[in-house]
Amino acid sequence: MPAAAPLSRPILAGVVTALVGFTSSFAVVLTGLDAVGADAAQAASGLLAATLTMGLACVVLAWRYRMPITVAWSTPGAALLVATGTVEGGWPAAVGAFLVTAALILLTALWPALGALIARIPPSIAQAMLAGVLLPLCLAPITGIVANPWGVIPVVLTWLVCARLAPRWAVPLAFVAAAAVVAVSLAQERAPFDPGLLVPRLELTAPVFTVGALVGLALPLFIVTMASQNVPGIAIMRSFGYEVPWRPAMLVTGVGTALGATAGGHAINLAAISAALAASPDADPDPKRRWVAGASTGVTYLVLGGFSAAFAALVVLAPVAVIPAVAGLALFAAFGSSVQQAIDDPGERLPAVVTFLVAASGISVLGVSAAFWALVAGLLVRTVLHTSR
Repeated sequence: MPAAAPLSRPILAGVVTALVGFTSSFAVVLTGLDAVGADAAQAASGLLAATLTMGLACVVLAWRYRMPITVAWSTPGAALLVATGTVEGGWPAAVGAFLVTAALILLTALWPALGALIARIPPSIAQAMLAGVLLPLCLAPITGIVANPWGVIPVVLTWLVCARLAPRWAVPLAFVAAAAVVAVSLAQERAPFDPGLLVPRLELTAPVFTVGALVGLALPLFIVTMASQNVPGIAIMRSFGYEVPWRPAMLVTGVGTALGATAGGHAINLAAISAALAASPDADPDPKRRWVAGASTGVTYLVLGGFSAAFAALVVLAPVAVIPAVAGLALFAAFGSSVQQAIDDPGERLPAVVTFLVAASGISVLGVSAAFWALVAGLLVRTVLHTSR
């Protein structure tokens, strides 16, 4: 009988999962929080809150159900924040929208009909909306090369080389290249640096509830989080032989989102793409021991939370276009996947195209963002076309 693999193997798999997940998308989260009105301290607080709550959620779910269940912040949701911009009521209204999103996630756990209603949104429409939201961010590396070639080209080249040699680490190493660019820029400018920026702290904000924020931000954020994170996350875990308990998972992520909301955390959910790093046989040949990787992911996130202020400070100090370029590179894979799923079915292609174009337009009507109107337009076109048939 072969000897069991050392426990260090799933522990290391969890550390890698957290490092890849965090460094690949934290810039997207900070960019999104800034877009909806957070100042530098509030954005850093939001990053810290999301990191801590998803770390705790990983530990709780993995330990309780002995599965490599991992939780992440909603990267598509953060991209949605960028596309939405400042809502009616400013940052406090955005915080109110985060709380409503948490309530909807909890309602999904307690009332299965809501989850069934979300599942009835055609995947092509949901993915087309996401693709439209991601498009402006994915253009940032291209426009950044023009705006700041000496800062952005090294980042893009690093990403490209690593995408060929070590795809899993392409975005994290692109971030390392960006950090090097920032360090060189600071050394050249000899700008003063406040060490207080490195101390993590939570900045609480009293929520405000406005119609524009609820319809234009909370509802799209909930739909994107469910359709692009939670549902695929369940499917990925199932592909490795794990049946994630739906209701407990939604309860834990809903409570985590609620706890982090007033500190600026936008949403946490089941991990999707990074879930495979902890759940696959590479983490441990024995499926019954892979839950250790899930717990290790959570512990690593808690440690990374202590450095969240440093990561946020790096974004604040970065030269123009460098960090948006990293955020855009991090979303290339998600954008490609969304486009493919949106137009895969010829019968759904036209509604998906309309949805994509409205979402990418960035329009705001009656104080409601383009993401909501994209869903309305896509579903309307689809209804007309299917009714005529």
